[in-house]
Amino acid sequence: MTDTPLRFSQVSKSFARGKNRVQALRNLDLSLPPGSITALLGPDGAGKTTLMRLATGLLIPDSGEVSVLGADTRRQATQVQAAIGYMPQRFGLYEDLTVQENLDLYADLQGLTRVAAAARQQELLKLTALGPFGARRAGALSGGMKQKLGVACALLRAPQLLLLDEPTVGVDPIARRELWEIIQGLRKQGVTVLMSTAYFDEAERCDEIILLHQGKLLKKASPEAFHQPLDGRCFLVTQAAVNKRHLRETLQHRPAVQDARILAEGVRVLCRDTRPHAVVGENWQVAAPTFEDAFVDLLGTPEDPDTKIMPDPPPAALLTDQEAKPVVEVRDLGKFYGKFEAVKGTTFSVRKGQIFGLLGANGAGKTTTFRMLCGLLPASSGSLQIAGVDMRHATAQARARIGYVAQKFALYGNLSSDQNLAFFSAAYGLRGKARQTRLDWARQEFQLADYRHVNGDDLPLGIKQRLALACALLHALPILFLDEPTSGVDPLARREFWQRINALAEGGVTVLITTHFMDEAEYCDHLVLMSLGEVLAQGSPQEIRDQAKDAAHPEPSMEEAFIHLIQAHESQTRRAS
Repeated sequence: MTDTPLRFSQVSKSFARGKNRVQALRNLDLSLPPGSITALLGPDGAGKTTLMRLATGLLIPDSGEVSVLGADTRRQATQVQAAIGYMPQRFGLYEDLTVQENLDLYADLQGLTRVAAAARQQELLKLTALGPFGARRAGALSGGMKQKLGVACALLRAPQLLLLDEPTVGVDPIARRELWEIIQGLRKQGVTVLMSTAYFDEAERCDEIILLHQGKLLKKASPEAFHQPLDGRCFLVTQAAVNKRHLRETLQHRPAVQDARILAEGVRVLCRDTRPHAVVGENWQVAAPTFEDAFVDLLGTPEDPDTKIMPDPPPAALLTDQEAKPVVEVRDLGKFYGKFEAVKGTTFSVRKGQIFGLLGANGAGKTTTFRMLCGLLPASSGSLQIAGVDMRHATAQARARIGYVAQKFALYGNLSSDQNLAFFSAAYGLRGKARQTRLDWARQEFQLADYRHVNGDDLPLGIKQRLALACALLHALPILFLDEPTSGVDPLARREFWQRINALAEGGVTVLITTHFMDEAEYCDHLVLMSLGEVLAQGSPQEIRDQAKDAAHPEPSMEEAFIHLIQAHESQTRRAS
């Protein structure tokens, strides 16, 4: 193996966008140590995917040189592609083929002999725990299993260099942990891995982190080197009898506070200096820096948006009887697909102004439940009421009172940002001056002015998220449904999104959300954890964590609680269901 599996030397790359050119990478210099695992992070538009595609030889730099395993990608792209493994964001599995047929197809495409392919496939099926599922169609696999099959296909040639473009996006914490164990195991085999990720905890496990911003290398160092400049500037803040969401909003608006985010234990604060900035009643404790703190310190935080489109809610003690009643009531909700029971007797309720989180592994029934709540899917049994309307008999009436942001953002890709807003405003029945007022509000509130004439398919993912949320909020609704809205979105866009959601909840909007980011679960007032179509646990984040306590985890994180509770419940049936 060459001493440097991947080297970029003064690499620049730009793309045409209409009459203009967008500079994706600017004079980039970097190299990877052999046998290392390196994380690639940065906001939307930082150049991460461009870097990956240049490293595979799928793109050629405008200037500079990309060297992969000693080969120049300009002149030896075919040689490079034969020596590396690459898994793009949307790996091309053939969903009508079985697991084994996908592996056979990719082995043929990569020129492996039948004997060599069979031996390698057996290794990979064991490594990924997909052995029992060789005859299952790829389209019938869970999200995590699909990602593991994608990794297996990328590893068929036993590459010296493996490039993974966000391999864990959209998968549940259990599948993410399994994928990470596979990736770490490759280090022992001498494989060099470069993986882009939106998860800070994954970056912390890597040997080095590459941080890109606006096409430039902002910093490349070990996680410890990112932490070091922040010693003494990080604190954990608690305050008795104060909601963490309220505390976070209070802290974030102090000039000395650079960042505040909610954790299980309280609110984590990054200050601009090493002095605690406490007020009476607050408890401040020094905390060790993390890469997330460094990321925010280097890139800044989005401004807190003022999204209070509803009046402030009255204090809980002063709620009227009508306001104290649940706005969402679900009783014994069930859904059958033929003989398969996807949702089994689910029961819960949500009050006005709550943030309600629905958690579960891939295939647990979360999206099916959401689609029934929104009137997009008929329930097989049970009852569900939204704002006092029976969703099994008056879905159109209820839909007028809700907003819905789907997993894949239900935007029209061939319509511009303005055209999407116009379409959804008309669909919600807005007319005349009221319509124009809401359209102007959406463009200003979600900073969409610069993207008015850009088609939905051409928007960065974070901007797509903004536009989808703006479309859902055009009719000043009282209830908002969000189905994995932050999947694949960069960390800064996720923070901006949650600032908006917190403000909406403070303004009285009821929010129901599904997510695979366990740190986001801490923002919820109430959680329901689903497993194999049924409710496994529900309560506040603290109550969910309390149910997972044991000798090995006396104070489990939300991710540890999620994994412990689901694995205990599903045991060996989770992957076979």
